[in-house]
Amino acid sequence: LQVTVVADDGQGYTETTTIVPPSRAVWIPPLARHAVTIVEAAQLLTLYIDASAVPAHWTRSRMLVVSPLLRELVHALNRSHPPSAEAGLALRTLLFDEMEHAATQPLGVPMPSATGGDRRLRNLCEAVMQAPAQHATLAAWATHGGASERTLARLFRDELGTSFQRWRQQVVLAHALPMLARGVSVGRVAEASGYASESAFSAMFKSAMGVPPTRLRLQTRAQPQAGRASSIRA
Repeated sequence: LQVTVVADDGQGYTETTTIVPPSRAVWIPPLARHAVTIVEAAQLLTLYIDASAVPAHWTRSRMLVVSPLLRELVHALNRSHPPSAEAGLALRTLLFDEMEHAATQPLGVPMPSATGGDRRLRNLCEAVMQAPAQHATLAAWATHGGASERTLARLFRDELGTSFQRWRQQVVLAHALPMLARGVSVGRVAEASGYASESAFSAMFKSAMGVPPTRLRLQTRAQPQAGRASSIRA
C-alpha cells in the first residue's frame, strides 16, 4: 500500500509518499490532499473521523504501529451496524488514546511538489522509487536527469531538506520493510535492495531503525492479521 499526502508546513506545500507495510496504519489529518495506491495484493481498512472530533494537535500525517487493541477498535467502529451513541463515544475515546500513544515509524519518503517542484528533481525521484535496488550515484543519475550533479544536490537540499544519500536510504527502507513483514528472508530482502551482502544491509537497517531486520521481521510476523493495512482519515 502506498499513501501520498500533500500538506502545508507553513513554508509551502510538501508531498510525502509512504510505503505502508502490514500491521501499520496511516493517520491523514483533516483537509489534507492525499492518494492511496495499491501496489500489491492487500486488504485495506479505512476509518473516517469527523474533523470536529479530531484533537487539535493532530495536524501532521504519520504512520502508526497497529496494536491488537487499535485493530479491534477500528473494526468495531467500521461495523455495518453502528454502535449506540454512548458506545460510539466510548470507542472513539479509546481509539484516540490508543492512537495518541501508538509507536510511530518514520518511513515517509519526501517528494518534490507535483505542481511547484522542480520537474528534473521529481523525475529523478520517481525513477529511484521505481528502482530501489539500483545503487547508482547522484552523478550517474544526473547523466539522465537533465541537470548537473551539483544542481541536483542543491535541489535535494532546497526542496526536500536532505541529501540524496539520506533520501535514497529512506526509499530502500520503505521498500524493504513490507518484504520483511511478509516473512521474506533478510538475505532475499538485502538482494532485492541492491546490497551485495546480508551483513551490509543489516548494518544499514539497524543504524536507521534501531533494531536489526531479523528482530523486526519476527516481531511483525508474530502479529495477527499481518496482511492488513489501515488508513485512518479525518
